[in-house]
Amino acid sequence: MARVISDACVACGACESTCPVGAISMGDGRFEIDQDSCIDCGACEGGCPVGAISEG
Repeated sequence: MARVISDACVACGACESTCPVGAISMGDGRFEIDQDSCIDCGACEGGCPVGAISEG
């Protein structure tokens, strides 16, 4: 199952640069993960400084 970004996102962009497939982009005030592109590698979860990313 793909990762999801919660409302705890502070829009810092750290996760976007860690995604090897470019599945993360800025949405409405926070970053979002394209569920169809996500390969569930977990790189973004480890790169989030506020712990806003988890398994969906």
